[in-house]
Amino acid sequence: MFAPLEIDQALAAALPPKSLYAVGGRVRDELRRETEGADVDLKDLDYVVTGVAASDLEDRLKALGRVDLVGASFSILKVTTKGVTVDIALPRRERSTGAGHRDFQVESGPDISLEEDLGRRDFRMNMIARALPSGEIVDPHGGQADIRARRIDILGERAFEEDPLRMLRAAQFAARFEYEPTERTRAAMGAAAALIATVSAERMADELTKLFTLARKPSIGIELLRETGVLAHIWPELLEGVGVEQNQWHAFDCYRHSLATLDASPPGDVIVRLAALLHDVGKPRTKDGPHFYRHEQTGADMARDMLGRLRFSNEVIDGVEHLVRQHMYVGDPELSDPALRRLIRRIGPGNLDRQFAVRAADIAGSGLPKRDDSNERFQARVYAEVAREPAFYVADLRISGSDVIAAMIRKGLAPPGFAGDARVGEALRELFEQVTEQPERNEPGTLLTMLETYLDAQRNAS
Repeated sequence: MFAPLEIDQALAAALPPKSLYAVGGRVRDELRRETEGADVDLKDLDYVVTGVAASDLEDRLKALGRVDLVGASFSILKVTTKGVTVDIALPRRERSTGAGHRDFQVESGPDISLEEDLGRRDFRMNMIARALPSGEIVDPHGGQADIRARRIDILGERAFEEDPLRMLRAAQFAARFEYEPTERTRAAMGAAAALIATVSAERMADELTKLFTLARKPSIGIELLRETGVLAHIWPELLEGVGVEQNQWHAFDCYRHSLATLDASPPGDVIVRLAALLHDVGKPRTKDGPHFYRHEQTGADMARDMLGRLRFSNEVIDGVEHLVRQHMYVGDPELSDPALRRLIRRIGPGNLDRQFAVRAADIAGSGLPKRDDSNERFQARVYAEVAREPAFYVADLRISGSDVIAAMIRKGLAPPGFAGDARVGEALRELFEQVTEQPERNEPGTLLTMLETYLDAQRNAS
């Protein structure tokens, strides 16, 4: 049974009766919760107010709290009251003024009907409103039937021409809700596929981030984009793996393996999910018989380019590139202690959880039964070594560059007032290698003794 939110009641009290409606994803998700028991979090609260002039609407809302006009031409007001911020708009209509997908005139005002406002939205399942505070559903375009049937359908054949970003929204909705796009929707996507190139990179990245972080099986969305031709205009590199067979340790071709690995990776972390999808993207370009030599290096470069084109953040790009570049690490439980420490240093202690998540997904994505528990035993060794807190970097040494400089001056290898040069770093790196072999050497006294020996050898060599 519907129960209005506190903000619903506050807004309804400030506005004329029967003028306030909840719209957008909130209404859709409330209905999904009722019909399929979906676990939903109502984050975005959007409203439409009918029959009220813009100036009157703003005056009424000011009594509740702060009001900011964020869409002057569309009369969108952002209202903040009691710590909650919501978007409130007057009904809108869109009229075509030409053949292009940007050739539309948008109008808003109290004379536009709620039904017309709902009809301009992307999919029928999002064309539903709820009257507040009564909770009555307004569904002039059959959105409830689509939700019950778990399908994604469009109202007009030009839906994707009008806004090509909707093709990515269709993909992320299909994956998140596991809904099936209708044949009409697929056909319209195919017809408009090339228009995705006109969408800003940032908007595409936002929709793909939702797909990767929120969907249980993101492959559903990726496959929809491939089947409709949209993927070829976003990441054609992924299509290079279609039909590229692998060795006996994989049941799928490169493309299918990438999707299986993606689905096996944990949701919520876009860096892990992108790395899972792209970890083998370099294989088709490095194939040599049954081998893919240095595909991780080629793939890391490709991943950086692919994500950079869509202007993902530097944090995401750097993180994904690193995971792809390192994903072929040797996970041998019998690795020597020094080799283990060098591997941890190369991956980075702070990256281990993500790197191991990609490896686990890679194994699951092979499509074959798991062979043994060597991966788990190796990871246990790694975490045990990290817990010991040995020196993983030069900066972890118990002496610093100033100690090296003082020793060099004392031994006549540098003049008084010497501020340092490349030899200081070389000395510290030599000490670090010895500490990597024997972590117990990382004590000031031992390090200084080792430094003396090293500097004597350097002086004798010169």
